[in-house]
Amino acid sequence: QVRLVESGGGSVQSGGSLRLSCTVSGYNLGYRYACMGWYRQAPGTERVRVADITPDGTASYADSVKGRFTISRDNAKKTLTLEMNSLKPDDTAMYHCALWLRATCSDPSPNYWGQGTQVTVSS
Repeated sequence: QVRLVESGGGSVQSGGSLRLSCTVSGYNLGYRYACMGWYRQAPGTERVRVADITPDGTASYADSVKGRFTISRDNAKKTLTLEMNSLKPDDTAMYHCALWLRATCSDPSPNYWGQGTQVTVSS
């Protein structure tokens, strides 16, 4: 059974930093079909993709977080990380980890989701 568990959320002031982690069990992230990403969802809004990273380490970012967030993965430790710097109140949301059983993250529907970790940024 594939399971994704996020951690690292919390409350910070504007300009602060947080590091989110997602631990994967039940699937080998070293497979070529293991694209991963982070989404976020603020109350009353749709879930949107923040960043994703292919099995070979190619990352892409939403324009709203480019230059502030960094996504990385450690296949041996089965961990996905999101480093978030220069946080803004608009970054406040529930952040979810996602896994596609594919070589790319192009499909709008990941195969698996984590339950999420809350990030709150105050001004």
